[in-house]
Amino acid sequence: MRPRPRPPVNGRGIFSGTGLIVTALAATVVALLVPLWSYADRQDDPASASVLSARTVTTPYGPLSAQDRDFVTKVRLAGLWELPAGELAQRKGTTPAVRTAGRHLVDGHTSLDAHVRTVATQLGIALPNEPNEQQKQWLATLDTAEGQDFDRQFAGLLRLAHGRVFSLVAQIRAGTQNSLVRDLADDANATVLDHIKVLEATGYVDFAALARDLAAAASPVPTPSEVDPSAAVPVEPSPTDPSAAVPSAADPSAADPSAGQASLDQAAQGQASQPQASPGETVSLPPATSSPPPDTNSP
Repeated sequence: MRPRPRPPVNGRGIFSGTGLIVTALAATVVALLVPLWSYADRQDDPASASVLSARTVTTPYGPLSAQDRDFVTKVRLAGLWELPAGELAQRKGTTPAVRTAGRHLVDGHTSLDAHVRTVATQLGIALPNEPNEQQKQWLATLDTAEGQDFDRQFAGLLRLAHGRVFSLVAQIRAGTQNSLVRDLADDANATVLDHIKVLEATGYVDFAALARDLAAAASPVPTPSEVDPSAAVPVEPSPTDPSAAVPSAADPSAADPSAGQASLDQAAQGQASQPQASPGETVSLPPATSSPPPDTNSP
């Protein structure tokens, strides 16, 4: 009589409870070891390490990225041409609204420049001491414009520049890990928004042209040579009284409301055909030796 075959015992082998636990543990160990091995392998790559080091550095105020450093430089550049542009508006503007916008630019960038120089000193970021080439062209355009042509050029160029930097400020404020850069972005945001409002209040902003210019890809403009932050010349108002040269309402140069629109479009594109001006002709800055030490108590 043949023995009856034994029925299979449930739960044996890899599909048993113990087998499933062992398999899961083994998979977990492999999942943990593979990323560690991969990271260690990447750390041995000098090129990868240098790229990481070049992009972000450690500071007492949090990580400082390349975007953070670029933002600090651009805040400084904005003041180097927008404050002189504001002084021109105080002297040459034909309406109270234009002259008021000029005063806001002077006051805002005097304060913001002091803040950015303090931040640059604390973070060891070199700063430019003169506007870039496109900004010099814009200042040259404003320097040669007169009457209502000046009003249009001033409102159009400055509103375009502030619109471009406004989105950058928001991007940096949203993503920076550095507390000093975050505070600077807060300050810059309030300043830029105030300037946008007073420029639009002049009534000379062409919003259709502005939308086209902002949508167009801006070509990169080289940054002027940079200096140690302790040697950065303060951006301050000129010692002369800008109200002394306010034009009268009878100025004949303000009679043509349509003049200058073509040159505004040309200047906004930063074309080389604009007349050039040296920094001494358009930018009123005190000598470098008058630069006060940065205020370490500033936020």
